[in-house]
Parts: sequence; structure tokens; C-alpha cells
Amino acid sequence: MNLQNKTSYEPGKYVMQDVGTLYVGTKYTFEDILESEDIPFKFRLLCERYLLPEADREDTLETTLYYLDPKSFVVKILKQLKAKVKVNVLVAKKDKTEYTTKNLTIDELVAISPAEKESQGFVIQELSVSKFALMAF
Repeated sequence: MNLQNKTSYEPGKYVMQDVGTLYVGTKYTFEDILESEDIPFKFRLLCERYLLPEADREDTLETTLYYLDPKSFVVKILKQLKAKVKVNVLVAKKDKTEYTTKNLTIDELVAISPAEKESQGFVIQELSVSKFALMAF
């Protein structure tokens, strides 16, 4: 029997935790989230029951967050989870343009239209949620 430990690294697909927060890379599709043993069960369950009815299994977390409708149920869920989104935004300096990282609340993210996000060069990198709020779900 040949047992190999296969570890692959894909940019934007990661899960990290600290004492109070769960961080998830946004390149995961919902299908990947549901199948990954690295992602905590409660988060996978939340995605399956509450986020998937408004998304497709092949959608990435990045796409879902980029096009959030301020009136959607997903926004209410993410607010309850005290979610924050790490984004990279193009910022014009004196003689060059460079990306700057910002952490936005869900309210701040949905206040920016998809057209504005595109013009500002938004790249959604990470979703962070409160582990305490996640356990209360």
C-alpha cells in the first residue's frame, strides 16, 4: 500500500485561526469549502445552509463578496458573524500607483458598488469571522 501525503499550495486558498478569529482565503469555491476538512465544520455548515441558497457551488467566496447586494440575507449573516474583508486597492501615489491593503467591515464593502470596486482595482483577498459569533450560530 502506497500512502503519500499530498500537500498542494494554491494562492488564495488557505484557512488560519487565532484565539478569536477564523481567516479564509477567498479563492475557495463553495464546493471546495464544503469538501475541505481543514475548514471548521461550523463554517462549512453555515456556508451550506445560509450562503449557498443565494450562490452557486462553483462560485468563489471572492465573487460572492464582490457582488454582495446590501439587502441580501448573506449580508445579514456576515454582519452577525462580525465579518471583515481584507482587500487590496489601487492607490495613486505621487509618481506611481500601488496596491494598499485595507480591512473593511461588511457595511463598508457593500457601500461600494461593483463598478466602483472595478475602477478602484479591488482584489478581495480574505474573509475573517469571529469564532465566538460563529459558535453562537
